[in-house]
Amino acid sequence: MSAPAYPHGEFIKLYDSVYLLRGSIKMGPGMRMNRNMVVLKENDVLTLINPVRMNEQGLVSLDALGLVKRIVRLGDFHGLDDAFYLARYECEFWAQEGQGTYHSPTPSTIITPSTLSPVNDSEFFIFNSAKYPEAALLMHKHKLLITTDSIQYHSDWLYFTWFTKQVFKLLGFKVGINIGGPWLKRVTPKGATLENDFRQLLALKFDAVVAAHGSHMPSGAKEALRMELAQVLKW
Repeated sequence: MSAPAYPHGEFIKLYDSVYLLRGSIKMGPGMRMNRNMVVLKENDVLTLINPVRMNEQGLVSLDALGLVKRIVRLGDFHGLDDAFYLARYECEFWAQEGQGTYHSPTPSTIITPSTLSPVNDSEFFIFNSAKYPEAALLMHKHKLLITTDSIQYHSDWLYFTWFTKQVFKLLGFKVGINIGGPWLKRVTPKGATLENDFRQLLALKFDAVVAAHGSHMPSGAKEALRMELAQVLKW
């Protein structure tokens, strides 16, 4: 059985062919938080990044954008609504091997460091040192990095309950750019760090970021991330 559609907004057009849906997820009594989906459009073909289930009105607006051809799971924590969209659209499913949170559905295409992105003028970035799958997608034209839990930008606390907001603040989240603390703790191998992965990431040409949580940071993302990493990883 699929999870229900939780409260969400309407599509926000970030760039030509790039749309953001800011939605939510209920984690327990009194605990709700923001969760995002990015939709990429090429001609009339849609790619859903980190899918978030929409209500019926939202699905009508999604279908008005184009035909869903594929869904892409970039992070291990995010797969709750993949099966719903696969059943609805009978589309491709792209993900890395070794999913630890949502073991199914089975990907039709495995994302590896050598996998070419199905979206024009973009490329995958893989956190090779992480214990659990985590990737990002770089949109070259917009210098936009699409992430999941690894890098987040919060400008507000939309859809967060008061209790969840307090918990997030205790976990170190703040307004601005963040390295996901719970994610980092879970995926970092014992006695190691992800420093090499993040240094490789900083070598990419990006200036904007949008994640599976938070909001869109349109500029200054790389330098903000560099400063945050210096604090978090003690560079």
